[in-house]
Amino acid sequence: MKKGKIGVQMMMLKGKVEEIGAYETMKKISEIGYRAVEVSQIPMTSENVGELKRASKDFDIKIAALTAPLEPMLPGAPGETLVDNFDKIVRDCKELDCNYLRIGMLPLTVIGDKEKIMDFISRAEVMANRLAEHGIELYYHTHHIEFQRYDGEYLLDLIKNNTTRLGFELDVHWIQRAGVNPVEFIKKYKDRISLLHLKDYRIGSLDVTDEDLTDMGKFFEKFTNLIEFAEVGEGNLDMTAIIEAGLESGAQYFLVEQDDTYGMDPFDCLELSANNLRKLGYADWF
Repeated sequence: MKKGKIGVQMMMLKGKVEEIGAYETMKKISEIGYRAVEVSQIPMTSENVGELKRASKDFDIKIAALTAPLEPMLPGAPGETLVDNFDKIVRDCKELDCNYLRIGMLPLTVIGDKEKIMDFISRAEVMANRLAEHGIELYYHTHHIEFQRYDGEYLLDLIKNNTTRLGFELDVHWIQRAGVNPVEFIKKYKDRISLLHLKDYRIGSLDVTDEDLTDMGKFFEKFTNLIEFAEVGEGNLDMTAIIEAGLESGAQYFLVEQDDTYGMDPFDCLELSANNLRKLGYADWF
């Protein structure tokens, strides 16, 4: 029976890496039961790369994907980019036995401008072909902004229809936040996805104070901002249908992510997600 592999998007553990180091963070991930990670927002220093490699071997954790922007998110922003640090990023992929690389989002300087966005995507496609020569596949991670319509067509569909090599990492929470059915949308991207973000969508509790009731502006600010990032199985998404659609559409790695843990320790959130996924019948995907 065909199955995927459940892992962790390490963006939510960047504070842990700063606190206890990459190796101990990976050790804790393995103790919860995960055997795959996607590395994001963690500086790829020689020390971190070395610790990730050592932990990957010691704890049998696959480095499923690394992250690198095509270019700086803002002019002069720090950090490695594919344009400026191509050889180093390829070396990191080879060092960590990783053949998936993902772009986290559009540069902030092009958002809202279709012409600039399409130029960016054209250059991303060129980079995807260049990386393919090294056995590395390039993916683009989605948020909700790619569901803005241009002449009646989602921006994300414009990207897909104007590329062939570039793949997509769909994030089910952000698809839902955009008002689109994640299950049906995943099916549309069959054979263009290998990475899928599992992140639930929860309506939080409405904490109304006496002051809010005297200022309707404050009340409605709370009322309209109840959406939360939730542990898998703790929100409103049909995760079984999502996972099955992802599997049928070509996804290999199903990566648990939570942008905000609302004061909970992220390891506890990851454990809760893992336990819920096991209850749903995916214990052998770990």
